[in-house]
Amino acid sequence: MMIQITAGKGPAECCRVVACVQNLMLKQAKQQGIGLKILENNAAELNGTLLSATMMAQGDNLDAFVKEWAGTIQWIAQSPYRKFHKRKNWFVGVGCFDVQQLMQWNPKDVKLETCRSSGPGGQNVNKVETAVRGTHLPSGLQVMAMDTRSQLENKKLCLVRLEAKVMVWQTAQIMEQQQNQWEQHHSLERGNPVKAIKASLF
Repeated sequence: MMIQITAGKGPAECCRVVACVQNLMLKQAKQQGIGLKILENNAAELNGTLLSATMMAQGDNLDAFVKEWAGTIQWIAQSPYRKFHKRKNWFVGVGCFDVQQLMQWNPKDVKLETCRSSGPGGQNVNKVETAVRGTHLPSGLQVMAMDTRSQLENKKLCLVRLEAKVMVWQTAQIMEQQQNQWEQHHSLERGNPVKAIKASLF
């Protein structure tokens, strides 16, 4: 499962909550035997704050873990940045999705072209078109494989590398879409958080 925590367009306090929620999730995952790995933390302006955090979760008890966190999280605490600020409720969004279900990879979407390798390898490399360029037509992403003198092996390598590159691209697209959706609806969801956390301090 891919998990993203986002502050949306919230203030610095919400960005701080992203970091705090991430820490809580990492601790809980460790206790429950769930592998939770940080893929990317998008830092905000202030030290210790995050605009968003993206993690990958693996394990047997993912359903219950995801159900507890997915949605809008309400963090109740005094602002650490504005001493006399009256607001004590800060909101962040947690989006979760199954990588296997949402990732679409079809080798038929790939255009493979052979070309002559450039570089070391002797005369044989330049005479035969052993290098392979793969283009993923829906995204326009390209990779080149020229590791071996075998065109067939280079084709296999090219497809493997291109699939990995497309997966990263698709993940970024989905994450951006989820963040935009949460930003659009967060004003409605704020009244119905899936989890409220009361803290004396951040």
